[in-house]
Amino acid sequence: MSRLYGEIRQIAFVVHDLDAALTEWTQVLGIGPFFVLRDVVPADFRYRGEPAPGPHLSIALGNSGDVQVEIIEQHDSQPSAYREFLDAGREGLQHVSSWLTPAEYDASRARLLAAGSEIVHEGLVSVSEVRFAYFATERSSTPLYEIADVRQPRVYRGMEAIAEAARDWDGSDPVRVIG
Repeated sequence: MSRLYGEIRQIAFVVHDLDAALTEWTQVLGIGPFFVLRDVVPADFRYRGEPAPGPHLSIALGNSGDVQVEIIEQHDSQPSAYREFLDAGREGLQHVSSWLTPAEYDASRARLLAAGSEIVHEGLVSVSEVRFAYFATERSSTPLYEIADVRQPRVYRGMEAIAEAARDWDGSDPVRVIG
């Protein structure tokens, strides 16, 4: 567990082609099923401290044991941590995430900012009302660290359902579109 951010519950990959990545994860690595949200645009988005239009995203969520795997494709050129990552010629592991209660999120965000940490981008996933903030880390080779207030009953039940689907997954129906 990170003494600064909390327990890592998710690893996240930013890719140019979500569907190609899903084929790799499900067929080559045997991890799935993945639950896909298409046409997601975060609300209340801020990029490097300034209000900004939210990026247009597709997001896939699946589990390997207790760790959730998130795969993100950004479809537009709006400024974001995802766009920075891709524009730097990178693709793959971009951030890790801790899941917090709303109160823990508020306290952690305030504590991290007071300690001088920089938020690269932050916003709200409207469909779930989950707030997120991506903090820059010291080295460019280290992934960003996200905090998200996922540990609210309605949202957390959904994350548990994704993990449960992976426990007994037989390889069928590897990509399930939701929302």
